[in-house]
Amino acid sequence: MNPAGPDVKPYDALLVLSFGGPEKPEDVVPFLENVTRGRGIPRERLAQVGEHYFLFGGKSPINDQNRALIAALEKDFDAEGIDLPIYFGNRNWDPYLADTLAQMTADGVQRAAVFATSAYSSWSSCRQYRENLFDAVEQTEGAPRLDKLRQYYNHPGFIEPAVDACLAALAELPDGGDRARLVFVTHSIPTEMAETSGSLDPEGQPRGAYVRQHRSAVDEVARRVREVTGRAHRHDLVYCSRSGAPSTPWLEPDVNDHLEELATDGVSGVVLVPIGFVSDHMEVIYDLDTEAMATAERLGLQTVRAATAGTDPRFVAMIRELVLERAAAERGESPVRPALGSLPAGPDLCGAGCCPNPRGPRPALCGRDS
Repeated sequence: MNPAGPDVKPYDALLVLSFGGPEKPEDVVPFLENVTRGRGIPRERLAQVGEHYFLFGGKSPINDQNRALIAALEKDFDAEGIDLPIYFGNRNWDPYLADTLAQMTADGVQRAAVFATSAYSSWSSCRQYRENLFDAVEQTEGAPRLDKLRQYYNHPGFIEPAVDACLAALAELPDGGDRARLVFVTHSIPTEMAETSGSLDPEGQPRGAYVRQHRSAVDEVARRVREVTGRAHRHDLVYCSRSGAPSTPWLEPDVNDHLEELATDGVSGVVLVPIGFVSDHMEVIYDLDTEAMATAERLGLQTVRAATAGTDPRFVAMIRELVLERAAAERGESPVRPALGSLPAGPDLCGAGCCPNPRGPRPALCGRDS
């Protein structure tokens, strides 16, 4: 341990906040009911998604992946001389956020930084987490103050592992993937939600942040791959995991439909890059590794899936850097805010009215309208 570690004041804890997932077969249906409550998801879609989990023993890998991330963070913090306990809370499954916050309160935590395992801006990927933070604080007497860390889709600790993952995947294809297409994949959301993501003030950025942020990350990764290989691979942004009513427009194209088009166009090699995800959870191991790979095999497309950031040391270090960056800002300092690509580093506080809840206004923490 470094005895003279960096200053983390005013924080006395870090909360890793994630989506959650079932850990045994009997958890699957209650978990899906938690996730979809109030959203009008058709029962047949719930049953279909439930079967995805049963293919893997009724267990999502996400909780184990978050535990591995926390273990890596604890090791990183220790090596850097940072004495900051790390807590783990989920929105939709045990350990539930409210239970974790109660434990933090009992442990005497006064102020915690919050790292969400979702890198982009939209209601479902950001503001909904902030709404859940509000709800948990409201039901916890004496709850600590919580500060959600900024969006990190363009942080070097997220981008650089994605670049190396693309390069490793290309190397697995014949001829080093010389003519391969890079197909970047993220979670689809309703088009209306995508269009209202982000905020107009106080930073002056327009709406549509979800797609704009993804395109910035995708273009930056592709540019850096080109710098290394000397080849300009064509690249696309596509979507997976649609779960809404058929009558509601969602972001397209679907990854499977896109693979069909690539095969028709004579593309022979594809690298699937899960740019929208930080670890190999269900959308990756089913939607890409199972369903999309089956589509590619049927079409005769040689396809390799690039790795997610997971516990890559650069991604782990990024979380530490985001904590230190925000701590310095809260102390009135002007920290360096690393960002790659066409967009600047995001703000510490979400803008007023950003990423509105499609079902109507709800209070949320960690924003200028909190």
